[in-house]
Amino acid sequence: MHEEVDIIVATIAFGMGIDKPDVRIVMHYDIPKSLEGYYQETGRAGRDGGEGRCITFYSYKDIQKLEKFMQGKPLAEQEIGKQLLFETVAYAETSLCRRKLLLHYFGEPFHEDNCDSCDNCLHPKEQFEGKESIVKMLRVVRDIKEKFKAEYVVDMLVGKPTTALKAYNHHELEVFGSGDDQDVHYWSAVIRHSLVAGLIIKEIENYGLLKLSEKGWAYLDAPYSIMLTRNHNYDEMEEETRTGASTAAVDPQLFSMLKDLRKRISKKLNLPPFVIFQDPSLEAMSTYYPITMDELQNMPGVGAGKAKRFGNDFLELIQSHVEDNEIERPIDLVVKSVANKSKLKISIIQNIDRKVSLDDIAESKGIEMNDLLKELESIVYSGTRVNIDYHIDQVMDEDHRDDIFLYFKEDAESDDIPTALEELGEDEFSEEEVRMVRIKFISEVGN
Repeated sequence: MHEEVDIIVATIAFGMGIDKPDVRIVMHYDIPKSLEGYYQETGRAGRDGGEGRCITFYSYKDIQKLEKFMQGKPLAEQEIGKQLLFETVAYAETSLCRRKLLLHYFGEPFHEDNCDSCDNCLHPKEQFEGKESIVKMLRVVRDIKEKFKAEYVVDMLVGKPTTALKAYNHHELEVFGSGDDQDVHYWSAVIRHSLVAGLIIKEIENYGLLKLSEKGWAYLDAPYSIMLTRNHNYDEMEEETRTGASTAAVDPQLFSMLKDLRKRISKKLNLPPFVIFQDPSLEAMSTYYPITMDELQNMPGVGAGKAKRFGNDFLELIQSHVEDNEIERPIDLVVKSVANKSKLKISIIQNIDRKVSLDDIAESKGIEMNDLLKELESIVYSGTRVNIDYHIDQVMDEDHRDDIFLYFKEDAESDDIPTALEELGEDEFSEEEVRMVRIKFISEVGN
């Protein structure tokens, strides 16, 4: 908790994502039982806004093992469990953008073509025209009366005469085997793309039955070009070395030295480390090597006040590191952001100086209170002081305010809000209250 070790390896049961906001890697050696579980577990990385890498090892044998564990359970429970596993398999084997697929699963659209983060977007696979294949798949779903799951549709396409198919005499339909020129992985990809494109709908409450959407019916009448990519077939893939996104530009030695310096200063001033500089600020320093006060102020999360109060020791350390290692500094790449503070931030500061209530500021700017608090957090973490006592005194009990302030001053190991709520008691304190007092704390103590 006090960063006295460099690396901690822990199981998910350890609660690392709750107690430590700067978890950097979540690694799944065993495939999760559902995408809900996967999403929750990977969400423990990077909660401080820094990089979080999620690495999942996948083998279909893991799925077979999980399926065996379901045997003996009630039939309905087995069906639901198998459907959840199918979604996990589809996620693991897909060649689509993983962010787009994951958000689609939870009902949220992602309109960008490339997330620039997942392995599929960083190493895109070759695309091919999918119009003919999509039409074949939609016809199968239509001809079997929209009453079967994805695996059944795939069996129909590849012409696999299973017992279930024969029971319904579907092996006698014209569409049976219409896609036998391709394999199971290919047709799984076609179904996955069509789901994301909104051509078919999966009815989860009916164990994942596939149905054509209005868009899908229209596509059958007037097909148009849709580019597809093949799913991964891990049974045929040889083991290969992959390099994912990383903070390769960060100087790890300097970053470690800066964290040690931050720790020493925090102990000397009896302040939590996050009050001095957050990890993203140290990462930027370890990338651009600022050696003057002006350059330091151009780092994210470092304003004039914070640079003046804490900056000298960091600048001396960076300059010494640069000289000792004869480093050519890429300082010309630094975006000069401090001098160009957004008009919104400036307007917010001016309104606070006039003691306008935060609700009125949010309404006048056409933003939600949550967004206004984000702007205020950005302002105070950059080193600019703001005084919102007038608003806190109006909306919060004095004892509540003092309890939260004391928590951040004496008990908090990080500035993480969920941790604070858990420690303080979610029944007694709201997230908005904790965030407002955190803004007050960082402004008064850190700036």
